Amino acid sequence: MSLVERAKNIIITPKTEWPVIAGESTPAGQLIAGYVLPLAAIAAVAGFIGMSLVGALLGAFGLHLSLAWGVVWAIYQVVMAVVMVYVMGFIIDALAPSFGAQKSFAQALKVAAYTYTPVWVMSIVTIIPLLGILVLLAAIYAIYLLYLGLQAVMRAPSEKAAGYTAVAVIVGIIVAIVIRAVGGMIMAAGTIGAGAMGGFHMGRGPVTYDRSSVAKLDEFSRKMDEANKRMEEAQKSGDANKQMEAALGAVGTALSGGKGVEPVQLDQLKPFVPDRFAGLPRTETRSDRSGVKGFMIAKVEAVYSDTQGKSVDLEVTDSGGAAGLMGLAAWAGVQGEHEDDQRKEVTRQDGDRLVHEEVYKNGGTAKYDVVVGQRFFVSAQGHGVDLATLESGVNGLDLGKLGALK
Repeated sequence: MSLVERAKNIIITPKTEWPVIAGESTPAGQLIAGYVLPLAAIAAVAGFIGMSLVGALLGAFGLHLSLAWGVVWAIYQVVMAVVMVYVMGFIIDALAPSFGAQKSFAQALKVAAYTYTPVWVMSIVTIIPLLGILVLLAAIYAIYLLYLGLQAVMRAPSEKAAGYTAVAVIVGIIVAIVIRAVGGMIMAAGTIGAGAMGGFHMGRGPVTYDRSSVAKLDEFSRKMDEANKRMEEAQKSGDANKQMEAALGAVGTALSGGKGVEPVQLDQLKPFVPDRFAGLPRTETRSDRSGVKGFMIAKVEAVYSDTQGKSVDLEVTDSGGAAGLMGLAAWAGVQGEHEDDQRKEVTRQDGDRLVHEEVYKNGGTAKYDVVVGQRFFVSAQGHGVDLATLESGVNGLDLGKLGALK
């Protein structure tokens, strides 16, 4: 079946197409190369045209990327599309026994890949950046496709399919949020995709990465083996609660890089958004700790401002169960520099911390981000406040104490 016909059928007639997919034996490589990559590439090219070409006409809305950075962003989007398909496939497979579905990664990968179809297709509208909100409608429809696919392909009982869908979506959303946060850091240095291709250069400085983390990866593999064994034991026990706990634990091990930690309580993070920051009084605060067991994220935010128009947005996030994704950039040792007529960005290692600095040359906006302990993310964005002041303010938050929180 052609790519176009499959995409059309899964969107228009999913109830009849999912059973066809269930009976197919499609190798993972063929699925990714023949379906995921082409559609993801189309979406990425549309985004590139919108952000780098059409966006140039809408510069007043802050939507423009240079051609070079547009290419980097497109590469990153394609790479992350493949990553998310595999991650969702693993999530779907890991949760299967808990909802009475068959456990098969090959089947789960098909569900994940075809579920994203409407999102990739609708992403064509991002040629006009302001229409990007329409992709949200496609994402909602994708949830419906997932619901049908779990029943037809994973053979989930109809009475458990809604719960299966809800848990998979919640975990997937949390993963996507963390990947986006990490992606923002890595993009400044040329993206994960560029680093993986080796020696990719952007702006006026090279992108480099460290390949010396083999021991960490070996340890991660060992913990994943242990998590899979616990899943097998839980499945044999017939205890639904134990199966759910083991499934979430296995996915948690994958996302946390083997750390398997829960985020700290909000009261422990709140001291890191003090009454004053960068010489400005705090005028607004927000906090949130949400997710499902094994995939919780905690975040506190504060806004600081004065009557002269100066302001700072400060965020402190504990990635908790997804700490492995937050630490991905630090593991890779990504570094780089980019400069153009409008701004300068630098991503660098500062000891065991990853730092990202961004300054707009018109003097209006500056941003200072740092990953602490491969788990905590601190971001300060200032308007009318210079980079040095933001850096001093962030370093004055006692990052050592933050990184030691458990």
